[in-house]
Amino acid sequence: MTDRNVDVCSIFIHGKWVTAETERTEAVYNPSDGNIIARTPMCGSQEVDMAVRSAQAALPDWSETPVVERARLMFRYVHLLEKHFEELSQLVTREHGKTLEESRGSVRRGIEVVEFACGAPSMLMGDSMEQIASGIDCDTIRQPVGVCAGITPFNFPAMVPMWMYPIALVCGNTFIFKPSEKVPLTAIRLIELLAEAGLPEGVLNLVHGGVDVVNGLCTHPGIDAVSFVGSSPVAHHVYQTATAHGKRVQAAGGAKNYMVILPDADPEFTVDAIIQSAYGCAGERCMAGSIAVVVEKAANRVLPDLKEALDEMKVGPTDRDPSVDLGPVVSQQHLDKVQSYIESGIAAGAELYRDGRHVHVPETPHGFYMGPTIFDQTHSGMQIIQEEIFGPVLSVIRTDDLAAAIETCNGSGFGNAAVLFTNDGKAARTFKHQVSAGMIGINVGVPAPMAFFPFSGWNGSFFGDLHVQGKEGFYFYTRQKVTISRWA
Repeated sequence: MTDRNVDVCSIFIHGKWVTAETERTEAVYNPSDGNIIARTPMCGSQEVDMAVRSAQAALPDWSETPVVERARLMFRYVHLLEKHFEELSQLVTREHGKTLEESRGSVRRGIEVVEFACGAPSMLMGDSMEQIASGIDCDTIRQPVGVCAGITPFNFPAMVPMWMYPIALVCGNTFIFKPSEKVPLTAIRLIELLAEAGLPEGVLNLVHGGVDVVNGLCTHPGIDAVSFVGSSPVAHHVYQTATAHGKRVQAAGGAKNYMVILPDADPEFTVDAIIQSAYGCAGERCMAGSIAVVVEKAANRVLPDLKEALDEMKVGPTDRDPSVDLGPVVSQQHLDKVQSYIESGIAAGAELYRDGRHVHVPETPHGFYMGPTIFDQTHSGMQIIQEEIFGPVLSVIRTDDLAAAIETCNGSGFGNAAVLFTNDGKAARTFKHQVSAGMIGINVGVPAPMAFFPFSGWNGSFFGDLHVQGKEGFYFYTRQKVTISRWA
């Protein structure tokens, strides 16, 4: 793991890239080879306060900027994102480890949110009605919340940030962006392009750091709203802390997403969908299908073919080999954590149906690699079922019928996604109606909604009221004002 005098990332304050006033840094790795490629400054309260003051100073002019002009900024931004699409995708692969195809997909989904934000003039329209009483009319308008903050995770360096700041900005808010300290390079490039599109000074500020910055953003009196995506324990902490300090909060957490497989499901299609869901992005996503609930004889129809397909998957460096199917996890620390869960599953008595711990990549021996792993004969009392592993590990639970499968799904404390593979319409309707999760897939392994629908986690997967994306995103970043008028 070489440190080749790499640069320390800058912060973006009032339209300028400046050096943070801290000597503490964290290494940024290329997960494919284990080399250090940058260092993230671990900022503190001083940098948070600088960002807040800048955002506050810019707020009056930006909130009064006509909505069509704010939307035009996003149109210009979309043009630059498309122009630099491949560069951004390669950056995601370099600092996160996704395959280039996965990185391209994630950048595309982020750009779709910016495209959605371009429709702000329509999305921000209010309602009106005359003569609600004799000589009295009523109307509603939406106004910006104020200074907003966004705290994003390592697993989608481009997509998740673009869930937040484009919509916040077109609504007339100013914004403070805190990307994950593990993947700052994509975030920096995103903001460079936004500045090139014509972003006014102070409208968006970027700070780096860890828990001190997160707590600073949650407690600073100059911040009005906080958006967060990350693990459920941290999401719960952000929600409790920020709401206690009077802020509006949307905090998306982790998940254990169940994939129910009925005996009538098409085996070949189902195996392909499971592989994409459980092992795509090395399992490092809150929409990963991490538990397969197989009903009756479905296990005998699916598991052998799944194992055979996984045996043929190519694990390797995503930044130099386009034929790789599964890339590394983000860091050695995270690799150790995933491996500890595998040890926990073995100790609890689960059958290690396929062991991915000993994968060998000769060309990059210091990369953070974990091969696709399967546990069979698991049950709800095991740690590997109860907790989010966030790696390429699939656990299999066997049940007798659909009712038992739904009960198993609903026993989870999470509630991001649940998926059913079947050709039975009645079973699909029952599943959709009864399962306790916010995003449902019927023969769709990863039911992540498009930008114009909400990313609708439930239960322990989300803390707050209004979700990211879609109409709810616009509702979160605005306050509704009602005017009742009478003229003599």
